[in-house]
Amino acid sequence: MRTAWVLILALASAPALADPAPASAPPGAKLPAFSALPDWSGVWVGANGSGWDPTTMPKGGIAGLPEVREHPPLTPQWEKKYEANIAKVAVDRYPDPVSFCGTPSGFPRLMSIPDGYEFVVRPEQTWVLTENGPNVMRIYTDGRGHPGPDDIWATYMGDSVGRWEGQTLEFETIGLNGDPHTILDRTGLTYSAKATVRTRIHLVDKDTLEAQITITDPQMLTRPWTVTKHYKRQPPGSRIYDYVCTENNRHPITATGQTLTLGTDGKPIDKAVDPGR
Repeated sequence: MRTAWVLILALASAPALADPAPASAPPGAKLPAFSALPDWSGVWVGANGSGWDPTTMPKGGIAGLPEVREHPPLTPQWEKKYEANIAKVAVDRYPDPVSFCGTPSGFPRLMSIPDGYEFVVRPEQTWVLTENGPNVMRIYTDGRGHPGPDDIWATYMGDSVGRWEGQTLEFETIGLNGDPHTILDRTGLTYSAKATVRTRIHLVDKDTLEAQITITDPQMLTRPWTVTKHYKRQPPGSRIYDYVCTENNRHPITATGQTLTLGTDGKPIDKAVDPGR
């Protein structure tokens, strides 16, 4: 009996060991213990306001309204492209790509949508899930790098790899499809397929997440552009449910870019419709 008590005491006083690496992790991966990860459980809602970076927009401006724009450090080429998109927005001829039902928001716009968020945090990877589908982002933190240039292609969410620095998740995203497939917001601001996005996410307090997002894009920007976003945890027990706009697809887009609204009879209720619809 004395031997058994000695064994129990020895086990109780031993230091906690890191969790074993999952089978999906690369050989030799060194991962943080599950218990060392921050608590990002529950449902979150963005507290970012309208637009990708509202701090550069007119006071009270709402992305998607005429003449509302942002002021990032754009290259002359991209400023010209942005001005052309703003002109289309002013006459309701610049459709949000998400209007083509089933199209994901894409990254980094994923971090600035008005729907609910959930974060699934594990030592080897983190998932960002949104209420509006299909938006699922995977961030690998198991020590792997990005695929080589012959093994990566442009997608809506790109390829994200990173690591945990204490309680902060740091990751880099490449392989984004960019303009014209995705936008940053409804002002008409876009980015190119050359963009690299670096993100740091951490808890400011137990109910506030902060994401610092830096875009580097040699075609779009003259220098890196950093935007800070915040998310508020919703009351305990909150839930979100999936939905997709194909469930109520009443907003087809004409060949000229006009977004229509259909009535219950399937015909446009718009006062004016472009010819040749």
